[in-house]
Amino acid sequence: MTDRPVVLIAEELSPATVEALGPDFEIRHCNGADRAELLPAIVDVDAILVRSATKVDAEALASAKRLKVVARAGVGLDNVDVKAATQSGVMVVNAPTSNIVSAAELAVALMLAAARHVSPAHAALRGGEWKRSKYTGIELFEKTVGIVGLGRIGVLVAQRLAAFGMNVIAYDPYVPAGRAAQVGVRLVDLDTLMAESDFMSVHLPKTPETVGLIDAEALAKAKPSLVLVNAARGGIVDEDALYDALKTGVIAAAGLDVFAKEPCTDSPLFELENVVATPHLGASTDEAQEKAGIAVAKSVRLALSGELVPDAVNVQGGVIAEDVRPGIPLTEKLGQVFTAVAGEVAQQLDVEVRGEIADHDVKVLELAALKGVFSSVVEDQVSYVNAPLLAAERGIAVRLVMDGESGDHRNLITLRGTLADGTQVSVSGTLVGIAQRERLVEVNGFIVDIEPTEHLAFFTYVDRPGMVGTVGQILGEAQVNIAGMQVSRETKGGEALVALSVDSAIPADTLTQIETAIEATSIRAVDLV
Repeated sequence: MTDRPVVLIAEELSPATVEALGPDFEIRHCNGADRAELLPAIVDVDAILVRSATKVDAEALASAKRLKVVARAGVGLDNVDVKAATQSGVMVVNAPTSNIVSAAELAVALMLAAARHVSPAHAALRGGEWKRSKYTGIELFEKTVGIVGLGRIGVLVAQRLAAFGMNVIAYDPYVPAGRAAQVGVRLVDLDTLMAESDFMSVHLPKTPETVGLIDAEALAKAKPSLVLVNAARGGIVDEDALYDALKTGVIAAAGLDVFAKEPCTDSPLFELENVVATPHLGASTDEAQEKAGIAVAKSVRLALSGELVPDAVNVQGGVIAEDVRPGIPLTEKLGQVFTAVAGEVAQQLDVEVRGEIADHDVKVLELAALKGVFSSVVEDQVSYVNAPLLAAERGIAVRLVMDGESGDHRNLITLRGTLADGTQVSVSGTLVGIAQRERLVEVNGFIVDIEPTEHLAFFTYVDRPGMVGTVGQILGEAQVNIAGMQVSRETKGGEALVALSVDSAIPADTLTQIETAIEATSIRAVDLV
């Protein structure tokens, strides 16, 4: 008997998955595809890891008296009854980004194979026929490719095809034109995409709105030379309409990895030479499988330790929009900076979220801010679960403020608080560029632009010559290397702020020396570790 949480691995997963779980759990194994083996095995476990063969349905959930987490090492959740899990209070997690590179690469592979007749040429050669002239293909270079769905995989495909010298257009009603422009893509409506594309690749989720989206009417608008690829979800492209379009020359070729009903081994499409097809191999790479296993193992660890799980699909605060996710670690760091600058816990704290991300559910950013605020205040481990309780215990009034407008930044996150003596404290941060780099942009009204590295310091003093040099000299003598420095002031000769990022923590006696030398009115250091 053990006091450690029990994790049941119901299908073959990579050794890295078990390694990522670590030594804190009792690991058990079973054949999840065998119901007679699964049902008794799941009775007393805290978490179960599955792939696609194990059905975690209402019956299995009813048998699992201690179950807290179902982890699907992959993207799809067709084999997990999410509704029944939610009713049973069981968290469901998956690995939404584990296969995106593999799926994008397969889409490009299918496009190239269809363009160059790889499949029929290979079959002919194996049959003893040398048919060079019959299988003359077309280049991707300088052609127009239409991406239907500019999500994570769609963007990766667009980037890869741009490297082939293609003109990339896209249809996605939920993506702003500015975001598309950042990755070099021109947004168009679906009719325009169908009419202009020489190649097209589908990367939409399967929903009631997208099923049958590419139908006979849409295909009729296409060029006769169109090569269509679907490596997203079966059913988005109407297979009957596609067969007719390929058979009659309405379009030229297709590359397919997904089908309306799977497994699919008998389709009229397979009879056509201008179709190259694979059996849903989008995620079938060693790398994707390993990424998926490691991702859900980490989610299980978070869930069983009471942390917020970003990849949870069925708990409040767990479903996090893609545009919000990069802001989570930034906001947690802002919380740590806020506490360091304030020197105490605020009585009132506003978490202000401004800009485009305010259109999403950003409750998670309030949790991230509180986690950061308390990380250096309490001895116990602070989590997304207990951070609100810590605030309530201390009588701190917390408010989430959202505004779709943000003046100087696309998105801006500000922590603004009132201390016990009425003093106002604020820190702000943003994410910049396609890489979403974290930047600290404001401290107590002073405008700065500095990366929130592991070690930061903030000095306020009366602006006068020589102060920056003095700070640099003292830090140099203490063997503390300055990675970045910003000086901000209200007016010439008025109050000024020096914001520093340094390569190592500044010793306490060095801080005292700087405080004395520059006659600082405030001196704060924070270690974001």
